[in-house]
Amino acid sequence: MTVLALIPARGGSKGIARKNVRPIAGKPLIVWTIEAALGSANIAEVVVSTDDPEIAEVARAAGASTPFIRPAELARDETPGIDPVMHAIAVVPGHDAILLLQPTSPLRTTADIDACLALAATSGAPSIVSVSEPSTHPQWIYRMDSSQHLESIMHGDKGIRRQDLPKVYALNGAIYYANIAWLQHEKQLCGAATLGFEMPPERSVDIDTMVDWALAELLLGA
Repeated sequence: MTVLALIPARGGSKGIARKNVRPIAGKPLIVWTIEAALGSANIAEVVVSTDDPEIAEVARAAGASTPFIRPAELARDETPGIDPVMHAIAVVPGHDAILLLQPTSPLRTTADIDACLALAATSGAPSIVSVSEPSTHPQWIYRMDSSQHLESIMHGDKGIRRQDLPKVYALNGAIYYANIAWLQHEKQLCGAATLGFEMPPERSVDIDTMVDWALAELLLGA
């Protein structure tokens, strides 16, 4: 089985401007993910999908391939996340599976990647996504209306101890694995046949805000 690692990195990030090439803990953000992917002997090709020449240049300097420039219509704010993935597998053929690695997860390691691929090999699952335990259990999450009245999203005892709550998991955005034939049929990365690959919270930071950035930088420098 040959695996294509795809790193999507458009230039028009909104929350943190130019975040994919912004230095964090000594190197551009995207480079952390490129290096983790290149470290895996189980990946045949590491490709960065970008619409941005600067990101492409940084990616190539770090050892990734940029065999195409992503079309502008696939790099808009409203572009569904699956569309650049389907584009990439169409223009970079010859692989059996794809590993989507978002650059906003710089703490994900080569060991995490290899463990996910090992799970795919032993389970035969067509799709695997990385997950971690959320910091707040949904039992303690509420909606609030315009009058500031709270409504629980879940029923049950709000006084229950954390250690007595059932375990729940949230997608952490770090790793998405899919068999390409299955993906071409399903047109989604997470479906009924998907397995979860658990990662610890300290490697599950997904950078969306400057608070996330500060936490990731602290952990990367630790």
